[in-house]
Amino acid sequence: MLIKRISVFIFSIGLSSVGFAQQILPVAPEVQAAYAKGTREVSGKPGPKYWQNTANYDLKVNFNPQTRALKGVVEVVYYNNSPDTLKKIWFKLYPNLYKKGVERNTKFNDRDLNEGVDIAAIVADGREIAKTAINIEGTNMQATIAPLAPGKQIKLKIDYQYDLNKGSHMRTGQVDEGSHFVAYFFPRIAVYDDIDGWNKFPYKGDVEFYNDFCNFKGEITVPKNFVVWATGDLMNAKQVLRKDIAARLAKAEQVDEVIDVINDQDLANKAVTADQAFNTWKFDAKNVTDFVFALSDHYLWKSTSLVVDPKTGRRTRVDAAFNPIHKDYYEVIDFARQTVHAMSYTFPKWPFPYAHETIFDGLDQMEYPMMVNDNPVEKREDAITLTIHEIFHTMFPFYMGINETKYAWMDEGWATIGEWLIAPMIDTTMVDEYGVAPTASSSGTKDDSPIVTLSTELKGSGTFTNSYPKPGLGYLFVKDYLGDELFLKALHHYIKLWNGKHPTPYDFFNSMNEGSEKNLDWFWKRWFFEEGVTDMTIVGANKVANGYEINVRNKSNKPLPVDLKCTFADGSTENIHHSIGIWEKGDTQVTVKLNTDKKLVKVELGSTHVPDKDKSDNMLRL
Repeated sequence: MLIKRISVFIFSIGLSSVGFAQQILPVAPEVQAAYAKGTREVSGKPGPKYWQNTANYDLKVNFNPQTRALKGVVEVVYYNNSPDTLKKIWFKLYPNLYKKGVERNTKFNDRDLNEGVDIAAIVADGREIAKTAINIEGTNMQATIAPLAPGKQIKLKIDYQYDLNKGSHMRTGQVDEGSHFVAYFFPRIAVYDDIDGWNKFPYKGDVEFYNDFCNFKGEITVPKNFVVWATGDLMNAKQVLRKDIAARLAKAEQVDEVIDVINDQDLANKAVTADQAFNTWKFDAKNVTDFVFALSDHYLWKSTSLVVDPKTGRRTRVDAAFNPIHKDYYEVIDFARQTVHAMSYTFPKWPFPYAHETIFDGLDQMEYPMMVNDNPVEKREDAITLTIHEIFHTMFPFYMGINETKYAWMDEGWATIGEWLIAPMIDTTMVDEYGVAPTASSSGTKDDSPIVTLSTELKGSGTFTNSYPKPGLGYLFVKDYLGDELFLKALHHYIKLWNGKHPTPYDFFNSMNEGSEKNLDWFWKRWFFEEGVTDMTIVGANKVANGYEINVRNKSNKPLPVDLKCTFADGSTENIHHSIGIWEKGDTQVTVKLNTDKKLVKVELGSTHVPDKDKSDNMLRL
């Protein structure tokens, strides 16, 4: 675990101090090295010497939906903005997750395994790289190149092919006989950053991804009647769609109403795409972390748009592409639109950053830049929360460039709080408590570990709780403590500093401190860096001159909000709420004052988003 490797401590910048509450965060050696090099600042800002590499990708793909054979050519110009001379380039071959003999942390059916990615040739600046200079190990590939000096670029061309998986769907693969979701489908240059150098973590199917911000041009050639949705803007709609279909799509980009771009009649008449044997769909995406596409010959397409930035009038188009037999999907377009609206105007109250967002009816629950691959569900509530969760990932990790491989909590925690807060905006009867009970029950057990533990080192129940509800609760508690206005001010400070870049946990903690003008290290340390049971109890209640004093004990080091429901002899009730600030000075027991002239008969401790492990001592009868 990360916390066991820490040997040196450094002060996080804070603009206020509170006695005991003035604490220090343990900082990993590689982050301290970044401070010393000037690539990052202890204040949470990118340093004066911050850099990151980038590339321009030109992707040309032929995909056969019947055989699932994918043949592609990648032309990429890679820019070395680092201060280092690179003698090798590391690539990610994500489709090799399905290669026979490759190590993976998920079980696949043997019939879905294949020979992996066939690299026919790699040409660097016009010269083919010898096979002996290319080394493929699982989902990683290295290629030895002529030294690439700082500030220089290299042009690569890679010819490759592989077969898309039919079953054992893991974020990509065949959905049904006429639909496919194709992700991670091209040799991708790995991230080289100021923290770890090359990202050498192999993809084993469990932890997620880390990619640089790049520009993509994608050309996907598929047979007639297959519609393609992808990251980026469709550049040739009039050439690949029937005129009336293309006109509906253009209208959807300008109006608030939902437009049936492809309806039942269009499908029945097979009158959707241009009438030629094959169509090449052209897309363009700038400054995004990945590029994916999906296709189907029998999906409906609903589309709408909304103004996400009232200052500029910029609109975002929202799409739902789905199988007509999945009835829950007829409402998904509404859930998606409301989510984009809520994200732009309420939480995180930041204009949705991309031109479109497509919800594709697939076999997963997974996010991609401008795309979501969501399975159909039975319950309306599940459709709402699933749609919110995956769209919320647009901000984290895509807009913010988070290293999900190491820090899943830096994006999954935000998607979790996103669904907690936005679900009631879509359906006021909903109370989403996703993951709260498991957080309580698993706290203090063998699988419980500090949130900052690397995702690659998590085990058992901690793999879920450390990535989703525990950080989500941490964000929620800080929001409650600071208040909405100050919390959003701090969050926007973090977003402004780090969108389009690669923040670490320390960049987040310190920029939130600076943005709020409060030193929150007392909470960051206890909630994110330490272990502990989440448990509170009511110790007692005493009658005093103006009412009652209720004593609450925190049986661990974890700061939790205190919510009390007080019931009086006449049947009336009063609720009392205190944020995590009640534990800021390090007290293990606090006294909550209740001013009343009524007779108190019962006190109950707890609320929906407080993970109290033992609730048997949460009620006191007087």
